[in-house]
Amino acid sequence: MGDISKDIQSSFPSERIKTFINLKYTANWINNQEVILFKPYGISPQQYNILRILRGAGEALKAQTIKERMVERAPNATRLMDKLCDKNLVERYRCNDDRRVVYISITDKGLDLLKTIGDQKKIDFLEKLDDAEVTQLNMLLDKIR
Repeated sequence: MGDISKDIQSSFPSERIKTFINLKYTANWINNQEVILFKPYGISPQQYNILRILRGAGEALKAQTIKERMVERAPNATRLMDKLCDKNLVERYRCNDDRRVVYISITDKGLDLLKTIGDQKKIDFLEKLDDAEVTQLNMLLDKIR
């Protein structure tokens, strides 16, 4: 089992400071795992999140709605959607009534990619926790927020 003190070769003045650093360190570690996971598919974790949001919605969404639903709010969400559009994973079209409003929908190619990733997705590190620990961790993380 890992130990943040050993991993970063540091001691902490309190358990609360240790927890704060541990959360940041673990979040960064998880992000790195995501980057490794999605790299072979040519997308970033944020682009995966956009595709996941669109699949879950089951319909085209306003670009602004997608930005609001993102797990990791990206200031460059429009650029991320542009890249997905260039890869034919999403389609973009303007609202007929208000040309300022842009709708984004997932393509069949985007849905196929999500299915492929879903079939291959590895989050083995969560398998280290039993069901009760997963429930407790979710409760604690929700309580922090």
